[in-house]
Amino acid sequence: MPRVKKADGSVSAKTKLKLSDLKLVEPLNDSQQKFFDFYKDPNKQIIMAHGVAGTGKTYIALYKALQSVLNKEFEKVLIIRSAVQSREIGHLPGDLEEKLEQYQLPYKQICSALFQKKADNLVYPEPYERMMSQKNLDFASTSFVRGLTFDDTVVIVDECQNLNWEELDTIITRVGDHSRIVFCGDYRQTDLKRGTEKEGLFNFMEIVRHMKSYARVEFTVNDIVRSDLVKDYIIAKITAEDAKPKPKRSKRKC
Repeated sequence: MPRVKKADGSVSAKTKLKLSDLKLVEPLNDSQQKFFDFYKDPNKQIIMAHGVAGTGKTYIALYKALQSVLNKEFEKVLIIRSAVQSREIGHLPGDLEEKLEQYQLPYKQICSALFQKKADNLVYPEPYERMMSQKNLDFASTSFVRGLTFDDTVVIVDECQNLNWEELDTIITRVGDHSRIVFCGDYRQTDLKRGTEKEGLFNFMEIVRHMKSYARVEFTVNDIVRSDLVKDYIIAKITAEDAKPKPKRSKRKC
């Protein structure tokens, strides 16, 4: 289908997005390059992009996933995220779709950036929604994945530090035939309150690191690309946290 260009320079929403419409993204540092290399390896079906905020983990994960789907390597991208820290969204106003709307905003922003073509002066309206209408993109809360199977899918588990062990275990056992899964997160940013829940990601990584299909990229403060301000803040935050006295563990009685 040819592009239908409107008077304002935008492209008609009826035009199907293709691989050629996707912005070309190059890795900005060694860690991002390592992620690109792991993603290119068909034997690495589980990739953990872990590290501090502002390093572009979700951005490059979604880019590579969209690229491979539009290149007909997979059928769709599925983004999974824990809706709120308590994993309960009933208190939010509106129906289910409206409740989940705010949690999809980061991915809408990324898609808008990835399909913002400047060379030919074309602007693509609502690319996130259009990818969904093409059945190439979907979003789900961790509350609604049990019992499902994800075939021919690139699964992105974002903010995975907010998932407890049971959720992480449930999600990875949903991965079906001809699929791969990418986890993005940083244990320092967890919203979980109970210690046992916070240990979920550590326990999960301890298991998957023994799998040949697993690869991990650790992003540090040196990989922050969002802004100098964010980099300065994260460094100050880590320094302050490291300076805090570590709580003493109580001795167990035999």
